[in-house]
Amino acid sequence: MKNSIFILFLGITSLLFSQEKSPKDLEREARKEVREGNELYNKLKFEEAEIAYKKALDKNPNYAKASYNLANTIYQKNQNKEAIFQYDLAEKIAPNKMSKAEIFHNMGNSFMKEKQYDKAVDAYKNSMRNNSKDEETRYNLAMAQELLKNQQDKDNKDNKDNKDNKDKKDDNKDDKNKDQKDKEGDDKDKKDEKDKDQDKGKDKEDDKGDPKKDKDDPQNQNQKPRPNQLSPEQMKQLLEAMNNEENKTQKKLNAQKARGQKIKNEKDW
Repeated sequence: MKNSIFILFLGITSLLFSQEKSPKDLEREARKEVREGNELYNKLKFEEAEIAYKKALDKNPNYAKASYNLANTIYQKNQNKEAIFQYDLAEKIAPNKMSKAEIFHNMGNSFMKEKQYDKAVDAYKNSMRNNSKDEETRYNLAMAQELLKNQQDKDNKDNKDNKDNKDKKDDNKDDKNKDQKDKEGDDKDKKDEKDKDQDKGKDKEDDKGDPKKDKDDPQNQNQKPRPNQLSPEQMKQLLEAMNNEENKTQKKLNAQKARGQKIKNEKDW
């Protein structure tokens, strides 16, 4: 009985070892998965292509082409954040500077789609460091810098407008508190005056006297806008002008030919 169990164990062990694949076999299968993924990618079947590239990476985690092509596939699915993560992984195993330049370029495109222009600028700069002669990247870098400046100007303007609105609200609150105190003071003065007239035995007609009228009180008059303060309508017009300027810039970007779009996979035939 013991001998039978021992023989059975040896048989299972031998079967397992016989099923193990050599590194060359795994590399061959990984290349096959990449070729299949490329075919699916070219047919715009990005879901199936993604699966094929992931299978290739399961067989060979350091397969640079599979990692890069997978990032491009995720980008085509408009999953920009996931694409950025995958581009970062691909860059770490990229075999040469030209590959790194293309990866950083596409990473910059992903940041542009997310309107993270500061990070797009950094990505394009990294691409230029690896390939300084790439005019597409140079163009995209200039566009990202322009959009970043517009974004920063708009943010600064919004912050200033918010501060001005807060200051205006605080001023209105102070004026309202002051008006309330003045009103309470006027009411008290009127009461004291009335009591004084009654003590002197004056007629009710005399009580009508010359009471202060709210409309004559400068504290109750409508507050005029401060000289250096924009009216709500002016602020609205200014924001619309800024938005129009940003839209013009975006249209100018879209009007250009497909420059800077290096989203193409590497072949492995």
